[in-house]
Amino acid sequence: MTDIPILFEDGEAIVINKPAGLPVDRPKKGGRCLEDHFEQLRMGFQRDPSPVHRLDTDTSGCLLLARNPKALKRFSMAFEERSVEKRYLGIVAGVPSETEGTIELSLAKISSAEKGWRMIAAKKGKPSVTHWKLIAEHDGHALVEFRPETGRTHQIRIHCEAGLGMPLLGDPIYGTGKGAPRTMLHAAGLMVPREKKPAIEVASPLPRDFAALGFADG
Repeated sequence: MTDIPILFEDGEAIVINKPAGLPVDRPKKGGRCLEDHFEQLRMGFQRDPSPVHRLDTDTSGCLLLARNPKALKRFSMAFEERSVEKRYLGIVAGVPSETEGTIELSLAKISSAEKGWRMIAAKKGKPSVTHWKLIAEHDGHALVEFRPETGRTHQIRIHCEAGLGMPLLGDPIYGTGKGAPRTMLHAAGLMVPREKKPAIEVASPLPRDFAALGFADG
């Protein structure tokens, strides 16, 4: 058994419920990462599973792993073709004045010696689109559903700050880093179409740190 919860498993795919704080890739400075759990996640298979996409270290929730190279290629193509449906839930530092909308901002990567790298809204950047909907309010914060069409790095985080005008609670790069123990973003749902098999459809319940801030499933 693995200590990482499994949301879905078959012969070509595993979807895990990634804990917040666990990097998908090994940090440059070293330290633990998802790879440390690959042997457990083989679950009877000879080869290690491969992450098909990425979630930020702080982001919890649905992460798809492929169990063989052919599946990895097919799943990666589905992400590139934008046929994968992704649903995120985040707590923003404020309450939007509207109840739903679409954010369209081109994003570019910048870096500096002092602050490291980050994404910014820039006309010459790559197009990115996120649909959002207000789910609940509590104590001056809002639980917002995000459905990104594109999959740019930090897309939802920068769209909150530059598009909604309020960052995700706890975000140290696009916000103040205060108010929460981490950047409050959770990959709550994933739907991956498959040609010869039923689509992979999974949902991950809100974690405890969301409930601690007044937002829980139900």
